[in-house]
Formats: sequence, C-alpha cells, structure tokens
Amino acid sequence: MSHEADAVGAGGSVTACRDDAMLRIVLNRPDRRNSLTPKMIETLVDTLTSAAADDSLRAVLITAAGRDFCAGADWLAANDRERPRTGDLVRRIPHGAHRVIELVAGIHLPVVCAVRGWAVGFGCNLALAADFTVAAADAVFWEPFVERGFSPDSGSTWLLPRLAGVARARRMLLLGEKVGATDAAEWGMIHQAVEPPVLDDACEKLLERLAGGPTVAIGLAKQALAFGQGAGLAESLTQELFSLELACRTGDFKEGLEAFRQRRAPRFRGR
Repeated sequence: MSHEADAVGAGGSVTACRDDAMLRIVLNRPDRRNSLTPKMIETLVDTLTSAAADDSLRAVLITAAGRDFCAGADWLAANDRERPRTGDLVRRIPHGAHRVIELVAGIHLPVVCAVRGWAVGFGCNLALAADFTVAAADAVFWEPFVERGFSPDSGSTWLLPRLAGVARARRMLLLGEKVGATDAAEWGMIHQAVEPPVLDDACEKLLERLAGGPTVAIGLAKQALAFGQGAGLAESLTQELFSLELACRTGDFKEGLEAFRQRRAPRFRGR
C-alpha cells in the first residue's frame, strides 16, 4: 500500500496514500457531499483489503474532502442502467457497502474517522464502524433510510443499538431523527466531538498515539471486543486467552515488559 490508489467514477474518487506507517484514505466527491458511487465503494473495499494484509501499517485514517464527510451511497449512480433483475441488491451489496463496514470493523488495525458536516446513511455507518470517530461539534449524523422508503442497511441495525442503545436506535432508524456530534459523543456513538478548527489536530494526535502502540495487541483486543458482542462470558474469556497467547509472542510484549522494568515509556515497533 505504498502507492496512491485513485478510482474515478461519476466525478468522484477515493484516494489512499501512505504516510510512514499510517494509511490516509480520502473520500473525494465534495460537489455531491462525498456520496459514494459503486466504483468508489469498490475502491474502498480493495484499499482496506490490501491494508489488512500489510504488516507495515499501524493505523488508518478515513476523512473526506470539502465540507461534508459522506452523504451515503449514491443510489442514482448505482441505478443509472436498465431495471436490474430481481435479487440485484442481495447479490451486489454484500460485496460492496456491507463489505466496507465489515473491513473497517474487523481489520486488525485501529481505524480513525474524521467527520465534518453531514454523515448520512452509509456515511453515518462508516463512522460508527470505525474504532474512533472524531467529529466537528457542528457535524450531523443521520439515518434517513425509512424516510426514503426503504429499510436500513450497511450495519445500522447492528451498530446503533450497541453504541447508543435500542431506544435511541429507534429514534434514528424509525423516526429518522438527526443527531448532532455533541449528542452523538454523549450517547457513545462516537469517540469525541471537538470544535471545528481543532478537528484535524485532534485526529492527528489520536492517530499518532495509535500508530505508536503495540499494533498486534491492539488488533487482537479489537477482535476480542467484537467477538464479545455476540458471546457469553465463558466464550469471551476463552477468546481472550487465545489473544493473550499470541500477544505474548510479540516483540512489543517484550518491549513493554522491559520498559516497565526500566521505568521508561515503551518504544513499540508494531511487531
């Protein structure tokens, strides 16, 4: 992932560039509030899949050009052809939007999202799936699926109840209520809401902290957290044991112990 990936379709692109051990992904279709065309979603899938297999990466940042984060999937761009045959969505979406959410949530790297303006539908769920979403205080999160006549997708019915609770999930998914970033942070939907001028700085500090951490242990902890959402205590304890066995075999584990003995800050290498 040392190169820049750029997929252009219907006036939009997704770019990914390497910055040392960090991967910076930018949604770049500001004239359409970064609504995602099928080609842009395909590029996200390819980029995140490559990142998952890159042992030299230690953190991922997803941000967007312009005033808004993402207005969701562009349904007009996705349906600008003749009427598809029955079952088209069932065949297509699992390999597109749904796969992006799975990759963001499941990749063994910490993922940070920086959100300005609107985060709508798939864009909202992309931010919810990230490990840490930092949003400008005037940003807005919105799940307008039902208002537009179709049911929620891209993980919203799984993510929202777990992050914000069932009652608040109903308000967003069934009533289409918009939620400001400050409330989203208080509800536990996102990591933090900050004043707009300091958003970039807040994300950079968080990204640097994560990229300087024990990458394998962070990935295993992320996996164990996700596993625990659908498991009982006994199963979660077993998962933790397997994760611990792997973490103890890393160079970063040895460095952590040595730093503790020497009473200094550890210098993790992500190995």
